[in-house]
Amino acid sequence: MKLEQVFDDDSLITILSTCGLGNRAISDVPVLIAEAAQDRDPGNMFMRMFYILSAFGQDDVALQMQSKALAHRRIYRIANPPSVGIRLLAIMGPGDMRDNTPLDYLIERSDIRLDLLFVSAEAAIPAAIPGHDVAFIALSAAQKNKPILHKIAAALEQWPRPYINHPLHIFNCARDTASRLLQDVPGLYTPVTYRVRRDKAAEHAFPLTIRPLDKHRGEGLERINSRDELDRYLEQQVDMEEFYISEFVDYRSDDGCYRKSRIVLIDRKPYICHFAISGDWIVHYANAHMESSEAKRAEEAWFMTNFDTDFAARHRDALSAIADRLNLDYVVIDCGETRNGELLFFEADVVGWVHATDAVDIFPYKPLVMQKAFDAFRAMLMKKSGIDAIGR
Repeated sequence: MKLEQVFDDDSLITILSTCGLGNRAISDVPVLIAEAAQDRDPGNMFMRMFYILSAFGQDDVALQMQSKALAHRRIYRIANPPSVGIRLLAIMGPGDMRDNTPLDYLIERSDIRLDLLFVSAEAAIPAAIPGHDVAFIALSAAQKNKPILHKIAAALEQWPRPYINHPLHIFNCARDTASRLLQDVPGLYTPVTYRVRRDKAAEHAFPLTIRPLDKHRGEGLERINSRDELDRYLEQQVDMEEFYISEFVDYRSDDGCYRKSRIVLIDRKPYICHFAISGDWIVHYANAHMESSEAKRAEEAWFMTNFDTDFAARHRDALSAIADRLNLDYVVIDCGETRNGELLFFEADVVGWVHATDAVDIFPYKPLVMQKAFDAFRAMLMKKSGIDAIGR
């Protein structure tokens, strides 16, 4: 099959994505739903409802709306600036921002037009695709995406334009694969991670961490100190047959807190996204309550502002090795530091949330730092596409 950029671009009406809905209040939902219901294009109507419901946490119903939208067509537009500098095509699978890179947050207020092409395991990729300067393979390494990523990899052999992130390299982000790839890197500590069935979980030494396969954001993640604790955990996870198990690394700082950095590697260079401080070893920015601690925000401000000359400089070789071994143009990593100063790797994926949505009055230091990442992302698109800084 020969792929051509002959899709009728003018037929695509821009719809608001989750990012575009970020400033709307929950009280606006009935009005937004009513407006979407008036859309004469059934695909757009259902896709608009998907984004509205996703923006307000109604994930299950949102995915039902997306499924209805994809039954009508698989190409949508969610960003169309007045003056288009770059035409970006995201190649995605069914799912939400846990399953696909949330690119709308990376290109907010830029000159990048963003079209979405949804690919499934069952249906063929359309021969007519939107005109674009560069494509971005946006699917995660989740098990359900494996057949889709293989299908995309085959299609790329005839793809008419450059692309970002080879789909088969995205598999490098699987927790056990990343662990294997990142062993024996000087200055980097990567806990050995195993993918095991529930009947083999007890064969590993305690303390350990365990989480169900394909779960993220700490869902189902626990520290296990004994066989009794493991048995109780497995009893609670009755529907799960496979798990990731890792050794537990105590990475507390001297003040008893745990610190985690989110870094995005863009064109193999590191950019800081956030720095969270928590009393809990499972550190998420939301549960770190950074907004309520002036001391934490002051530390994050210093960390982010001085990232290039401090953290990134100290861990330059380790970060470079991660970029080389994962072999992706764009990837998000979460990491910390061991007590002896090594970079401590937690996880990598291509769907980590990179954004500038935190309140500026509370986090005044973030917009300037985040703009570095957004500028780097645009520069990578320009480089990959062959567009120079002036235009086509």
